[in-house]
Amino acid sequence: MRTDSSPGTLPAREHLPAAAAGTPVLDVVIPVFNEEKDLQPCVLRLHEHLKRTFPYAFRITVADNASTDTTPLVAARLEAEIPEVRSFRLEQKGRGRALRTVWSASDAPILAYMDVDLSTDLNALLPLVAPLISGHSDLAIGSRLARSSRVVRGAKREFISRTYNLILRGSLQARFTDAQCGFKAIRRDVAQILLPLIEDTGWFFDTEMLVLAERAGLRIHEVPVDWVDDPDSTVHIVKTATDDLKGVLRVGKALATGSLPLDRLTRPFGDDPRDRDIKDVPKGLARQLVGFCVVGGLSTLFYLVLYSAFRGFAGSQIANALALLVSAVANTAANRRLTFGVTGRGGAIRHQAQGLVVFGIGLALTSGSLAALNAATSDPGHSTELAVLIAANLAATVLRFLLFRAWVFPDQRDEPASPSMVVASHTPNSPTYEAYQAHTPGQYSNTSYSNPSYTNPSYTNPSYTNASYTNASYGNSPYPTDQFRAGDVADRTWGDPTTRLQPVRPHDSQDPRNPR
Repeated sequence: MRTDSSPGTLPAREHLPAAAAGTPVLDVVIPVFNEEKDLQPCVLRLHEHLKRTFPYAFRITVADNASTDTTPLVAARLEAEIPEVRSFRLEQKGRGRALRTVWSASDAPILAYMDVDLSTDLNALLPLVAPLISGHSDLAIGSRLARSSRVVRGAKREFISRTYNLILRGSLQARFTDAQCGFKAIRRDVAQILLPLIEDTGWFFDTEMLVLAERAGLRIHEVPVDWVDDPDSTVHIVKTATDDLKGVLRVGKALATGSLPLDRLTRPFGDDPRDRDIKDVPKGLARQLVGFCVVGGLSTLFYLVLYSAFRGFAGSQIANALALLVSAVANTAANRRLTFGVTGRGGAIRHQAQGLVVFGIGLALTSGSLAALNAATSDPGHSTELAVLIAANLAATVLRFLLFRAWVFPDQRDEPASPSMVVASHTPNSPTYEAYQAHTPGQYSNTSYSNPSYTNPSYTNPSYTNASYTNASYGNSPYPTDQFRAGDVADRTWGDPTTRLQPVRPHDSQDPRNPR
């Protein structure tokens, strides 16, 4: 599992601006391996559908995963005959490797992929990418397991699919319904930061991407789809299932140990500019209270069990001190990870030391309560002792939460909202797009994208002629892009990022034509 830091935090979501003539908004990738028979019908059908129904410029990219038949020749012929088609050749197999390579090199703001058999009804394509174009969601997936989906497939694949998704829900707490449907899309700004964290290069790539995105709090949009099984599918079910289970174990271990920097994927508070005007509101308090109460309840039970065990061979004061000490160490560790979201080993010793100070305060409260009870009666019953300790622990718990939040873990609280929130943009030290073109001659360099059919006078709005949208790598492309050479992407040798912080004011993300 990759544990290196990602290029930077995500910017706030915004609706994509009107694209310049010929600039592709959507790049649909079709990963293939030895698909000489199905490739041409698939591309022709998809191209016809997009031409007829999709309101933006688009591109279809055939990603050949080291095919040994005539698939590369078919892809090259389609590229030569259809202006919106591109072909890309990888010398190593792996659907995940193909998607990461092509997505990382693409300049389109919306990236999608679908299987070559086109089992999914193409009428779901526009609903799939629309939430990404509008800025509502970060990723979108087709779901065959939604209530309104219509699916035709055999009992064997139905059982395997549902079992796999139950495993994901039980082991990784996944809430999305269908990890394996070959019909997904992602915003390019999200992909640039999410892809370096994904290790798998095969069929588990989709699941790993969705799990990491969901754990980071990104928004995943699900579209019910109509899906018909391809009886001639070349997927090896047993091997794929085995690899998927290995991937589940690997990702689960990485999430349990906190070795993934998922905090870098979270978006800044205030996607809606009006949210940035809210002041003096402690954010995260409700979630922290719930987590603290759950941990506190379990810690209290653990403490009472320990006290009862120690009371069998020690006096009440000694048993109370030992039980409180052990439960306090466990309570601090649990609150550190679950309530306040602190991962890794950094500061763990300091946090435990501060937790012991809080423990001392709790010990004084509970010991004082026991002393008062013993002063009131010479031989209190065990149930009376437990009742007094529960009351004392409730008071100590309230004080413990306040001390944890204000003193032990103060850096984990959300920053106060202010009119000058900061988001990060990044400029990786990576080869330019020209170097990528030199590495793969002819790829993504066809001038036919300046298609007159997409030229609309209404798009020539002076408000969009901003110098910040000019990118030397893409000429008139309105989307600032950071490109990677295909070889670097395939080998995952990403350049070291340089983060550049830019202040964002409440009106920055508003449409300049909208005074609100």
